[in-house]
Amino acid sequence: MTQRDCQRAKVYAAEEFVRILFDRAAEHGSPAVEFFGTQLTLPPEGRFGSVASVQRYVDDVLALPVVRQHWPQVAPLRVRARRAATAAHYENRDGAAVIAVPDLDAADWAMRELVVLHEIAHHLCQVPPPHGPQFVATICTLTELVMGPEVGHVLRVVYAKEGVR
Repeated sequence: MTQRDCQRAKVYAAEEFVRILFDRAAEHGSPAVEFFGTQLTLPPEGRFGSVASVQRYVDDVLALPVVRQHWPQVAPLRVRARRAATAAHYENRDGAAVIAVPDLDAADWAMRELVVLHEIAHHLCQVPPPHGPQFVATICTLTELVMGPEVGHVLRVVYAKEGVR
């Protein structure tokens, strides 16, 4: 029996809000944003032009000493192209872990650091349900370690605002 993934929609809504925050900062040419009454400087968000560049990024993230310190037994993670442009996903079948990302021009939403970190977080936290409290803690820690404390803070606040535990 598997646990119901009842937070999935809330997690996705919160992450969409954070991506929009990054997009608006980029549109205005300034990393400084007002976030719930506080001025924050967002780090640049990586964008990817190919599945191969996503693979290099995933390899680099999983090799970071601070990531290895938090998750010392992490297995390799492969990246592959996905035909459908509407979703990215993580799968682990018989120990073979794979992130599938759409690499079509219409799917540039998926070829970005925040989306890839979400999928890496699934690899690091395989505790059900897929978007449960342990996953949320994992993605917050991962983004903080990789992108910086501001992003971890933003995610935590937006998750809380959306009612994510």
